[in-house]
Amino acid sequence: MVDLEELEPGKRPKKPRDLSTWNIEDLEDYIQAMQAEIIRAQEMIDRKKGVADAANALFKS
Repeated sequence: MVDLEELEPGKRPKKPRDLSTWNIEDLEDYIQAMQAEIIRAQEMIDRKKGVADAANALFKS
């Protein structure tokens, strides 16, 4: 499983995991969890950009 706390900003990056002992199913699950987290982060970026764009438009009027 993915330890999502490792991905929180401000935390020191840890050494990459040793994936050599993981079986294929665990590796596929890991990839799927990481891809879901990337999508979630991208959606948050998009929301924050939308808010920033709306604020900029409001103050430029």
